[in-house]
Amino acid sequence: MPRGLNVTHRELSLTEAVASDIWRPPALQAREDPIPTALAVLSASPEKTKVSAPSAGGYRAFMMEKRDLRRLAEAHRKTLVVPGHAAVLAEYAEALALTPGVVVAGYAAFRDEADPKALMLALAARGHGLALPVMVAKAQPLRFHAWCETDALVEHPYGVREPHPDCPVVVPDVLLVPLLAFDAEGYRLGYGGGFYDRTLEALRAVRPVYAVGIAYAGQLRTDVPHGAHDQRLDAVLTENGLNRFGS
Repeated sequence: MPRGLNVTHRELSLTEAVASDIWRPPALQAREDPIPTALAVLSASPEKTKVSAPSAGGYRAFMMEKRDLRRLAEAHRKTLVVPGHAAVLAEYAEALALTPGVVVAGYAAFRDEADPKALMLALAARGHGLALPVMVAKAQPLRFHAWCETDALVEHPYGVREPHPDCPVVVPDVLLVPLLAFDAEGYRLGYGGGFYDRTLEALRAVRPVYAVGIAYAGQLRTDVPHGAHDQRLDAVLTENGLNRFGS
């Protein structure tokens, strides 16, 4: 059956969606401690974390398609910004159904991105540790540092705000991911740097990590191009609710 969207009251669900059971990260199951391994993967050289690309013949057209769509999606996102959106997202903290104690990595919203801060604070109130990403270098995965509301942020040369490098390094169980657009298959359109694709690929090579896109409902598109290197989201949270994607 082709995947599609079924709209209900304050909630969007997907056909072939995952079961509604509480999701429990494998990080909490009995096994050897995966944290040192995951930290090693996130600190690996770019060569060790390189992701695959579309075939050479279609690569140029593929990248041009993404570039053009990014322009359109960023312009469209500006029209979707409304007061109170972040507070509405926070109302769905319980709907994420996360196991108590898992670490959730969000981000400091930049420009017109859907802001996850209120949601993060709601999750912290439910007992979850929080983290924010740091851009180490081009072509490398993100590194995550523990963060709480009272911690000051520093500005990266790209303009995004990050935790101070002296904050403890952590490996998250859940990632809240910014985006320009998303589709009904769970693919996202990012900014072109590949940071989240590399990060998710590296983390998922060690253990499953739950990735939730944070978005405005109007960012849903049917024409998000994707290649072998693009990592799918497990869910997207908008003002209309939590959309879980099938495998």
